[in-house]
Amino acid sequence: MAEEEGPTIELRQRKKPKSSENKESAKEEKISDTPIPERAPKHVLFQRFAKIFIGCLAAVTSGMMYALYLSAYHERKFWFSNRQELEREITFQGDSAIYYSYYKDMLKAPSFERGVYELTHNNKTVSLKTINAVQQMSLYPELIASVLYQATGSNEMIEPVYFYIGIVFGLQGIYVTALFVTSWLMSGTWLAGMLTVAWFIINRVDTTRIEYSIPLRENWALPYFACQVAALTGYLKSNLNTYAERFCYLLMSASTYTFMMMWEYSHYLLFLQAISLFLLDIFSVEQSDKLNVKKGTFIAKIMKVINFYLVCTLTVTLNIIMKMFVPHKENGHMLKFLEVKFGLNMTKNFTMNWLLCQESLQAPSQDFFLRLTQSSLLPFYILVLIICLLSMTQVIIRRINGKSLKETVTLEDGRIGERPEIIYHVIHTILLGSLAMVIEGLKYIWTPYVCMLAAFGVCSPELWMTLFKWLRLRTIHPILLALILSMAVPTIIGLSLWKEFFPRLMTELTELQEFYDPDTVELMT
Repeated sequence: MAEEEGPTIELRQRKKPKSSENKESAKEEKISDTPIPERAPKHVLFQRFAKIFIGCLAAVTSGMMYALYLSAYHERKFWFSNRQELEREITFQGDSAIYYSYYKDMLKAPSFERGVYELTHNNKTVSLKTINAVQQMSLYPELIASVLYQATGSNEMIEPVYFYIGIVFGLQGIYVTALFVTSWLMSGTWLAGMLTVAWFIINRVDTTRIEYSIPLRENWALPYFACQVAALTGYLKSNLNTYAERFCYLLMSASTYTFMMMWEYSHYLLFLQAISLFLLDIFSVEQSDKLNVKKGTFIAKIMKVINFYLVCTLTVTLNIIMKMFVPHKENGHMLKFLEVKFGLNMTKNFTMNWLLCQESLQAPSQDFFLRLTQSSLLPFYILVLIICLLSMTQVIIRRINGKSLKETVTLEDGRIGERPEIIYHVIHTILLGSLAMVIEGLKYIWTPYVCMLAAFGVCSPELWMTLFKWLRLRTIHPILLALILSMAVPTIIGLSLWKEFFPRLMTELTELQEFYDPDTVELMT
């Protein structure tokens, strides 16, 4: 037996390197058999480059034209260049004019360090109390603007107030450009971006408060959030290459940080965004390396929901217990307001009851929906939302039945609900819309994304194809009809908007309005 075992063991030992050689040769064969992707023809590359170039040019031009429009409208409305400095400051209507005063204080300070110290140890804003005005009032925009004004040597060329409002108008141009890019990424055509900008400007009474008061924190912050949403939209796309994915991730991180720094209420909006991404994660409609998705059955997904609920409940409970022992008043007024607003509590506090009487904190009026309907925005938004929701429901049902999603969804499939970036935007706009139906002031966050989603839908052949799949259209080729409608419908909408609203915009720029408030001037003097 010993003699027989010897050769056998030796034979086995000799087979090991042979098997490894076979593995290596198999790997080499597999690599050699892998088809090398062919390069696209030159004319295809040229078409792609031309499409991207024209789209980028249109996006940047739209942003610049909107910023110039705001500047011209502001000049005509207030006769800004013909007024004295004090009268110019009064045009910053509402209590937000105090933000500009801090900007002036920074410019008057002997040094930047001294100016920051005076703001962080401010005893002029609140009587008999020293506060950190930078932290409590989110004065980082004023700090940045004052630094840029002095560092760029603008004090020799432009007045401080023009530099200040110029930055805000420029940010509004970036806001419009980011919405343009988001709609373009979702639909695949820059025509959707043009329609987004048109709807945004026409409905600007409900999309922005820049005309009411320039220094508002949201006017500084929301452009960065729009950039973050655009980067997130690109990041969620399934056909993204590595370099583009890294760029989107870096842009998303930088814009999120800046957004949080600019606005004290930014974390509420980011929380809604986190909920949208969490719901996207539950049904495993995104790649695992992008959302940390754990593979499992639908029961496992339900357990993740329960786990999320328990974590949130435990967090809230611990937060309440900590506040019982460690008093903390930051954002306490917001929580109390929400409790009273939704009927969960009652209060005799004068400030709280005064807030409840404010128009911006009431439910939206009928005029709001009427304006959106007259510009054709609301009907198309509802149509796009219904189609995307029904398609999403089909995706969820397939996941419940254990069916796997297709790696690449073609136009002929008509499954727009399988695209993760579409699902994210639908969930996000529903959450924002639900809050906007309760508090009118939140419409300035919701309506811009209504413009973007509606424009994406009418310009997307995939959405029309999804509708035709359900209707089982046989008379005309559905793909051809979807392509025709995706270009014809936005063109018709654009022409009708141009005919009805463009003369109004030109009239606003040509007529001179008057802003006269002698009592306030006398009081401040």
